Amino acid sequence: MERKVMRQQIGELISEAVAMFIIIAFGDSVACMYVLYDPSPYQNAYWGVCIAWGLAVTIAIYATGSVSGTHANPAVTLALATFRDFPWKKVVPYWVAQVIGAFLGAAIVYALFGPVIDHFNETHQLTREAGGAAGVFFTHPGEAITPMHALSDQVILTAFLLFGIFAITEQYNEMAPGANSGALIIGLLVATIGASMGYLEAWAINPARDFGPRLFAYFAGWDKSALPGPDNYWWVPIVGPLIGGVIGGGAYQLLIHPFLPARQRALEEARKAAGNPSQPTLK
Repeated sequence: MERKVMRQQIGELISEAVAMFIIIAFGDSVACMYVLYDPSPYQNAYWGVCIAWGLAVTIAIYATGSVSGTHANPAVTLALATFRDFPWKKVVPYWVAQVIGAFLGAAIVYALFGPVIDHFNETHQLTREAGGAAGVFFTHPGEAITPMHALSDQVILTAFLLFGIFAITEQYNEMAPGANSGALIIGLLVATIGASMGYLEAWAINPARDFGPRLFAYFAGWDKSALPGPDNYWWVPIVGPLIGGVIGGGAYQLLIHPFLPARQRALEEARKAAGNPSQPTLK
């Protein structure tokens, strides 16, 4: 039995790593398509970048959701542990697996686009150490955005993300997507956040999405432009999403979850079955 449990736990961690590998392999590749080519195929069609990231999330969920639930985001893991009984002992292992998957996804992107990155930097007289083409791997503040403003942005954007994920996956939400379409809607949620707010700082909304590729870029020659990054920015896409995820999940649990009619009916049925109408047995 212990061996079976251990095998399942290892499978969950592999699943989380694979999910992040898929997301970064496609997501950072579309960033390469956006940044490195002139004319960019997406320069006047930014929604294409957003939908590519969103569909990468959808594909990752369909591929791995049956094994680990596809958190694919430390902010999601933390929010689920805080509000939906995900075991706290699994939180850090999930985080590590997610970062490893993102690191490996960035390695695949580099294997594909390495020559194009070098050509881009040569053409624009840039170097990796100075941050040339770094934006294909990790995020940074956009125009007029300071690191501290970016922190508040990441809190808000990730709160939107987790509020939406909690709504989409809520068992008592009768308006939630049916069958297996939730993965597609979550992907569209990611795309929508990017389309409406992505230029602020490239909508990391996921510590592993930023830190895994940033760590790879550090070892691949981007050095201090990756870690700690200009203005010591590296920690912002980690701390902001972790705070925002808890806020977003908490907002859903406080503002929507208690009032869902299906939940109220289930509570009433549980009270009757228990023969004690004063003590509900559901969360």
